[in-house]
Amino acid sequence: MITEKRAVELVESLLAQERLTWMWRGPIPDPAVYHVEEHALGWVVSWNTAEFARTRDLKDRLVGSGPYLVDRQDGSIHHIPVTTWVTDGWEALYLRQIKGIRPPDPLASTVRELARSAGPVAAMAHLRRRAPRLSLHQARAYLLAVRHGAEPPEELADLTEEEVSCPLLPIETLRRAPGADGGSDRRPG
Repeated sequence: MITEKRAVELVESLLAQERLTWMWRGPIPDPAVYHVEEHALGWVVSWNTAEFARTRDLKDRLVGSGPYLVDRQDGSIHHIPVTTWVTDGWEALYLRQIKGIRPPDPLASTVRELARSAGPVAAMAHLRRRAPRLSLHQARAYLLAVRHGAEPPEELADLTEEEVSCPLLPIETLRRAPGADGGSDRRPG
């Protein structure tokens, strides 16, 4: 389990290393952690310029960086782009993209219950209203999977999600868990 203090140490170490790679762009202000918040997934560590951390004056602020998430379990560090961070979907994206955990399809339990209580026709009608991107054949396959207690296949569950006009930017892993094949590397999810 990673403590708040350890999460801050890890991010400060990463910021010191990152600053060296940023220097080719020209003079940049010193980065600093200015806020830490506990989250079920770990520690959300917000950083910006040291001057902003000291003054909180917006004129001293870097814009568009987004916070880092230090995973509570393994200490890996992930950058959440600010446009992803401000949405309700960043947690599900993290679980899916980084941890490989797909949350249960919320429509599945409703369709399963309708199939049990009102029959498959009512369940199919509800499914088609709520997930219009499913073809009739796909909706039938979805219903057959969930009515016996299983989760729908991923490709069908994807079609039950609302289409978003602006997709979330991916979360980037900046440092893998300490000791996980070499430490620091920049790679998407």
